[in-house]
Amino acid sequence: MAVTTLSTGVLFGAAEAKASWSFDQIMRKAEKRYGRQGPAKDRLLSWNQLIENSRYLPEREKLAAVNQFFNRQLRFLSDTVLWKQSDYWATPIETLVQGAGDCEDFSLAKYFTLRKLGVPEARLRITYARELTRGEAHMVLGYYAAPGAEPLILDNLTNDMLPLSQRPDLLLLYAFDAHGLYQVKDGGLQRTGDTERLPGWQGLMARMRQEGFSLEQG
Repeated sequence: MAVTTLSTGVLFGAAEAKASWSFDQIMRKAEKRYGRQGPAKDRLLSWNQLIENSRYLPEREKLAAVNQFFNRQLRFLSDTVLWKQSDYWATPIETLVQGAGDCEDFSLAKYFTLRKLGVPEARLRITYARELTRGEAHMVLGYYAAPGAEPLILDNLTNDMLPLSQRPDLLLLYAFDAHGLYQVKDGGLQRTGDTERLPGWQGLMARMRQEGFSLEQG
């Protein structure tokens, strides 16, 4: 994973983004682009089945189901190998079609799936970290059950969702959501700016809309 520097771009503004889409429409567009047969289609159908089966689960069980699904469906590959770029934020469709991604792609796919399942955006933070065992940049998805709560970590390195205090291998650095950028400081989140300074997101949003996703404000 490449740790991206901050630059100019646009996210959603102040309004909260709601994930809403028709899987049939997305599937038609995916079949037109990638074909009607093969493992890629099977992974997309499995993803839809995950969403249907998890829709009415308690929130904690939704987290576990989504975390395990992507950890089992995808293998880790760097952006330089998979996309021939130093840093590329793949859409969930692109990641599932490839059957692979880096830690950013795992985290983004989990984030958008949980938003589709109705997990409030205020409880989810896409989080840059340092994995201390390997000394490498890393990205995870943090879940905050309440404001100021200790985050639960969804990570492609393990199927176990553990609170941050039980992950001594991780040093959380900063996080973002649709409302802003945050520095992780003294166990909490301190707002440091707007997400319009975060590169990569605008291109991701544009590609997702082309794939048939609806990312509404409200």
